[in-house]
Amino acid sequence: MPPMPLTDTAVRNAKPADKTTRLYDEKGLYLEVSPKGGKWWRFKYRFDGKEKRLSFGVYPDVSLKEARNRRDDARKLVANYIDPGEQRKAQKRVNALKYNIIPSYRRGIKRIAEALEEEERGTLFQIKRLRDKGLPVVASYGGLAASGGYYIAAAADEIYADKASIVGSIGVRMDGFGFVETIEKLGIERRLLTAGEHKGFLDPFQPVKQEDVAQVKKLLDDIHQQFINVVRQGRGDKLKDDPLLFSGYVWTGEQGIDLGLVDELGSSSYVAREVIGAETIVDYTPSEDWLEKVSKHLGTALGRGFGEVLGGGSLIH
Repeated sequence: MPPMPLTDTAVRNAKPADKTTRLYDEKGLYLEVSPKGGKWWRFKYRFDGKEKRLSFGVYPDVSLKEARNRRDDARKLVANYIDPGEQRKAQKRVNALKYNIIPSYRRGIKRIAEALEEEERGTLFQIKRLRDKGLPVVASYGGLAASGGYYIAAAADEIYADKASIVGSIGVRMDGFGFVETIEKLGIERRLLTAGEHKGFLDPFQPVKQEDVAQVKKLLDDIHQQFINVVRQGRGDKLKDDPLLFSGYVWTGEQGIDLGLVDELGSSSYVAREVIGAETIVDYTPSEDWLEKVSKHLGTALGRGFGEVLGGGSLIH
């Protein structure tokens, strides 16, 4: 005879034994009782010819009724050729994306403008303050002098770069991903509750709306114009009249001279020795102690591993 279905009384009064015991309900559901008294709901099922198990939580947090509901939901997935265990893993990944990427995705939009404003108040302000006092400011770049790096360099009196330095990238970009078809194929239902008509805009789990794209494009264009104004103000009539100058393209340091983005070629040591007349270079970069270095490398390794699992989105200017 098949086992009798469990009752609330039987579940509540289940006592631990020397070994893990199981109290069976129906259709693959059972209660597992550990020797220490813990009670876990389990579901046994077969998928693709293999026997598998799925946990439904701990009693009494999950009642008998709720455990049966979860079992029935899992059985429906199996009937539709969907492995409930794999579906749960997929849902966890979606939740991780939801609670990590989306908030940072939206914060990034705001931070593009904040970053430019902060640079204007910070580094650019200091450069302008020195120039107002009559002190010449020279910017020297080795490998990369593009985007935010060039944004700062544009305020200097002169810009030096190596032949192979990368300069320019005067533009603003925003990256993201769309997971609409992915969650549909996995059988995942997206639930989004908001207060505010456009609070859920650019949600990667929902189809993109053209009005949202237009709004963000307007924002990016505004920030791009700020970038252009800073470069024009700093470089003045040195800039060549080239339609691609503010397109976001990058050039070598040598090409940058022709475009007016760079004044001359020369390394940092050359600028210090031949232009400024200093025999030594003083590096004012804040130094880290050994503990900070170890912590940073550890955090980077963990973050890289986490990112490889979840994927991600970024905002770059």
